[in-house]
Amino acid sequence: MQTETSESGVALNRIIVMGVSGCGKSTVGELLGAQLNAGFLDGDSLHPQANIDKMAAGQPLDDMDREPWLREVGNRLGAVSNESMIIACSALKRKYRDLIRAQAPGTVFIHLHGSEELLTERMGSRPGHFMPVGLLQSQLATLEPLEADEFGLVLDIALPPGELVQDAVAWLELRD
Repeated sequence: MQTETSESGVALNRIIVMGVSGCGKSTVGELLGAQLNAGFLDGDSLHPQANIDKMAAGQPLDDMDREPWLREVGNRLGAVSNESMIIACSALKRKYRDLIRAQAPGTVFIHLHGSEELLTERMGSRPGHFMPVGLLQSQLATLEPLEADEFGLVLDIALPPGELVQDAVAWLELRD
């Protein structure tokens, strides 16, 4: 796999901005993509309609619901070669991240983490989003933090999105 390098020396290829609903994955992922001159894709756009309908009805997804979606996320990320891609994807469990890595080796995970209160507040202020606040508890219960052998970074969403992006860029530059 060929890797592009930005003017700032950051290695660009495959990054997942992960976390539970309401943590700011799409906002931070889009800003990070702009900062790194990388493509950005909101992983929610890859969900089959059945998954969206299930979540909109207040029903949490199970592993069988998530598997085809995660494979598609991995396929999209794995298809990049000379270009760079950032995808916003919850990637809540280790086995989900492993599934993505199987399709896209070398994927970096940036985990946006925050308090339940802040997440609830953010979710409540998103008009028209298919994910109801009532599913936050199931996502928090499902979440498995990054393990020591997973290449990733955890950032506190209490910081403004611009600061989160700068922290992520600084961390990536140290690993370049």
